Amino acid sequence: MVSVRLPDGSQRQFDAPVTVAQVASSIGAGLAKAALAGKVDGKLVDTSYVIERDADLAIVTDKDAEGLDVIRHSTAHLLAYAVKELFPDAQVTIGPVIDNGFYYDFSYKRPFTPEDLQAIEKKMAELAKKDEPVIRKVLPRDEAVAYFKSIGEQYKAEIIESIPQNEDVSLYSEGNFTDLCRGPHVPSTGKLKVFKLMKLAGAYWRGDSKNEMLQRVYGTAWAKKEDQEAYLHMLEEAEKRDHRKLGKLLDLFHFQDEAPGLVFWHPKGWTLWQQVEQYMRQVYRDSGYQEVKAPQILDRSLWEKTGHWQNYRENMFVTESENRNYALKPMNCPGHVQIYNAGLRSYRDLPLRFGEFGQCHRNEPSGALHGLMRVRGFTQDDGHIFCTDDQIQDECKAFHQQAMKVYQDFGFSEIAIKIALRPENRIGSDETWDRAESTLRAALRACDVSWEELPGEGAFYGPKIEYHLKDSLGRSWQVGTMQVDFSMPGRLGAEYVADDNTRKVPVMLHRAIVGSLERFVGILIENHAGALPLWLAPVQVAVLNISDAQSDYAQAVAQNLKKQGFRAHLDLRNEKITYKIREHSIQKLPYIVVVGDKERDANTVAVRARGNVDLGVMPVDVLVERLKNEAETKA
Repeated sequence: MVSVRLPDGSQRQFDAPVTVAQVASSIGAGLAKAALAGKVDGKLVDTSYVIERDADLAIVTDKDAEGLDVIRHSTAHLLAYAVKELFPDAQVTIGPVIDNGFYYDFSYKRPFTPEDLQAIEKKMAELAKKDEPVIRKVLPRDEAVAYFKSIGEQYKAEIIESIPQNEDVSLYSEGNFTDLCRGPHVPSTGKLKVFKLMKLAGAYWRGDSKNEMLQRVYGTAWAKKEDQEAYLHMLEEAEKRDHRKLGKLLDLFHFQDEAPGLVFWHPKGWTLWQQVEQYMRQVYRDSGYQEVKAPQILDRSLWEKTGHWQNYRENMFVTESENRNYALKPMNCPGHVQIYNAGLRSYRDLPLRFGEFGQCHRNEPSGALHGLMRVRGFTQDDGHIFCTDDQIQDECKAFHQQAMKVYQDFGFSEIAIKIALRPENRIGSDETWDRAESTLRAALRACDVSWEELPGEGAFYGPKIEYHLKDSLGRSWQVGTMQVDFSMPGRLGAEYVADDNTRKVPVMLHRAIVGSLERFVGILIENHAGALPLWLAPVQVAVLNISDAQSDYAQAVAQNLKKQGFRAHLDLRNEKITYKIREHSIQKLPYIVVVGDKERDANTVAVRARGNVDLGVMPVDVLVERLKNEAETKA
């Protein structure tokens, strides 16, 4: 007798072992038809999985997040199936699920073309329509190696050879195609109805540039057609908002080959950058931080003490001088500890908060660089708090409140909070990590917020709270962090005199709200599609004259606005007013002010708001009050 417990608490009894599909059928025909997989005692399995003992079971359908992953994973295999049908000489390698879709890497004698991509997608639809069953079988490792070698799939054989000899491996077959996979997969190809191949790219085998360059085919797959259409529409909008394109259009910044991953800021772009920095500097002041500045380059010995040389060396730029090895700092924390250590600290000094707009350099792979979003040189709104164990929770709570206010001011209202937990490669004892992780959980409970936990994604020296912003297109961006570090202060000799006159090691909290300012500026540009709110806009108002007769008055208006603290641009060019208005509108300026003879004589201005909204004629003082109110409220 096998007892199966369902999520609603009910139980079903079976006289013999039973498959997930059979349990679904016993519940109802509709569920049996919708079933894509099952979760047996929390483990995701195929619908063909046999339940041999009492277990908890949830039937997974396309309404579940796991169901969508199964669809995408299975569609990746359908892609490989179609490629083998059309190009029998192609070799398949790996094909994982990624955000919103999947990819599969292939080895083939010539590059695939866009026409090939269309043919592959058409063949995928044909194969899906056949509704062929997807069948799982298990083979001993060596037998599986021999099988794939016999059909010429050398990459698959190499993957399996890396598996321990005494292990079995699972294979999945659909029609004439068999692939190595852990699964699970949909019961049949007919479950795969909504997919689209997106693009072609190159990828090295096993990510090593010394290996063969493979061809990567990206695709997306969904449970419903309307979901895919919404996603494709989002991609179209994202393309329009691409900060690299807008950076060029709006004359904000550029990149060039002589400085990969480093930004050339133009005057308007640097003005925007400065608005973010100055705002965050005020947050520092209001929150009790003392701003500091640490060196860019530090001796190797310091990085060895922190553990960076052993755990982060491949991401660091190194240099040499007078037979000494140095590294450009990839992060600011070791420098702040040196500033802390420069004086004798008492428990009465704690918490001690240091803040720095610290420029860091990380040796990111060239293929990972992406405009402002992934650079090699960046500046962080970086802060470090030296405190006692008893002060951690209050400091984390205060930081949370600061961060949420900042995100609101920048126009973000949907914030997801996550805790990244201990990674496999880490320093410090398990007891220390237990204490750090439980402290972060307690702090978030005190803030009355919910969070998601991310096992294995913490920094090597401590767990962290992460803040993920959702932008106007629904995309998520991880920006702020709060990390608890019990290791680095002790490694670098940080101490304070406790109330009992003993020497103790402080706790170090690493915190940033916007993170990389470069990346955050990129996020802002895309979130607002370049139409930045008044308080951030590099040029807030353009003042335009209709003819030379109003030049002096236009100049006086612009000067008045500048004296009031606004970033005004004066355009006295001898061009038609319609041309000048159109040109400044393309620049997405918040306001355009036009002056003609009537406005000059009445000491007024004709005002247009962004989006070609005619606000009519108003006195300059009224315009100034409108601008002040909008800037102060960050509307």
